[in-house]
Amino acid sequence: MYVLVSPCVLNPSLRAEGITRPSDIAAFNRAKERCRRFGIEMVPLPCPETIYLGAGRSPGTYLERLNTPAFLRLIEELESQVRIEIAERGPPLCIVGVNSSPTCGVTSTYYGEEGGKPPKREGRGVFLARFPDIPAIDVIKFARYRIYLAAPLFSEAERAYNAALARLLEENLFDVYVPQDAGDDSSGRDLTEHSRMFSAHREALDTADAVVAIIDGADADSGTAWEMGYASARGTPVFALRTDFRKVGVHEHVNLMLEQSATLVTSQKALLTALNSPLAEIPLSG
Repeated sequence: MYVLVSPCVLNPSLRAEGITRPSDIAAFNRAKERCRRFGIEMVPLPCPETIYLGAGRSPGTYLERLNTPAFLRLIEELESQVRIEIAERGPPLCIVGVNSSPTCGVTSTYYGEEGGKPPKREGRGVFLARFPDIPAIDVIKFARYRIYLAAPLFSEAERAYNAALARLLEENLFDVYVPQDAGDDSSGRDLTEHSRMFSAHREALDTADAVVAIIDGADADSGTAWEMGYASARGTPVFALRTDFRKVGVHEHVNLMLEQSATLVTSQKALLTALNSPLAEIPLSG
């Protein structure tokens, strides 16, 4: 199991001078941590910009620096090399790219001003665009893999569903914090244990990259609603899974404050897609 990865994720010195921020380095490191955690080999793509312009180059768009016949020939040659490696290894899970890059952008690229369009536009960079058959994920999104599973956990059915969903997420290369596995599974608790569990859950929320909240039922569970609100206030993305077909209003599945503060999905498959799972096409379990 491997991913093709923009080489600057492994070696940031390959990037143009002055564009790398501490948050970029943190994302690169987290992407590497995810791959180590799940035994995914990171196979670097060649860096067309470094080969063509050299290291220590200044930032520039594709039209400014790379729009030449020689560069076109270079990326054609590099594509052939990568295709040979894929034929030998088998298909990768995905490409982990770096948005805004003229060559390795995934959903945005600095292409250059043309026809009244701004220099930054939607779409893949010119090198990643040569691999439309391979899914691509921006490194910032790939680096977000620690999930807090917020859900009611009071019945055997609820706990079984939570465990099954946690397994599915782990199969899709996410680390999952499940409150019921941290001791939140009975009513026979004293106040000291209450305080311990609250602190443990809040710490897990503070370090999560995203919250997945199960909001089935006539009304969302109160603890789940609190966890969603806490995460939203911190700026942590919340993905609300509602498979219940009931609605509370014409335009609302659940309470509007919950729905408006989260990305609402109605199936496990849609949840995996929303989370940018590298394995979104694998069969669902649980």
